This record gives sequence, C-alpha cells and structure tokens, in this order.
Amino acid sequence: MATRRTPGPETPPPDAAVFVISVAAELSGLHPQTLRTYERMGLITPGRTAGGGRRYSFLDIERLREIAQLTSSGIGIEGVRRILDLENTVAALRARNAELSAELEAALEALRQAVGARQERSGNLPVLRQSQPGQSVVVWRRPR
Repeated sequence: MATRRTPGPETPPPDAAVFVISVAAELSGLHPQTLRTYERMGLITPGRTAGGGRRYSFLDIERLREIAQLTSSGIGIEGVRRILDLENTVAALRARNAELSAELEAALEALRQAVGARQERSGNLPVLRQSQPGQSVVVWRRPR
C-alpha cells in the first residue's frame, strides 16, 4: 500500500511554475511540441525563467490534461477554447457570488447589531403587524 505524502513547507503551491517542458509533457501525456502549439494558441500560458525557458505549474498540467481529454473525445480545438473560456467565466461568477454573499451577510449582521443597539437605547420594541392580503408595507426613514 502506497503512503500519501502530506504537503509540507517544501511542497510548492499549485500555481508555482516548477516543471520544465519535458516533465510537463510527460505528466500531461502530450508531446512537447503540442504544449508549444497550445501556448501559441493561447490555451496555456506557462511561466518563464529569466533566460526565457518555459515552466509549468500543477494547474497548467491539469489544464493540459483537460485539453487532451476534450480533444480525444472529438471536440475541436476552437470548441476546447470555448469550453475553457466558459469554465473561466463560471469560476469568476462563482467567486463574485461568494464575495457578494459575504458582503450581504456582513451588512445583515451590522443591521442586526444596529437594531439591537437602538432597541436597547430606546427600551421599546418596534411593532410589526401582519399585513392583510393585498396590502403593502412602506418603509421610510425620518429626516434628522
């Protein structure tokens, strides 16, 4: 049974460009020339050393594997490009949604605290009535 190595301080982060093109090609199952072609097409953007050599990250390897899987299933390279663009868009939208949800939660908490503090100062609680069907509730703020 193989033991799994836990990431430690010596393990680079997934976006660290550490693999030379030959290793990236081997790990992705693609030819080095294919990696160069995908780079020219803009499907992958490896890091560069000071001397100009390509360096691929774990995330780059995963993307190359995904491209290889899509092309082997019969999807053309422009279809692959579109799929990758859509996946990037979805990831960005999910991240933005999470940001907005956190912002909303923080605003709601601040509102709860403000209402609680106001109720403690005034000593009387606001009265909420059940509205009848067809009635509207209007909320306004008194001018100071």
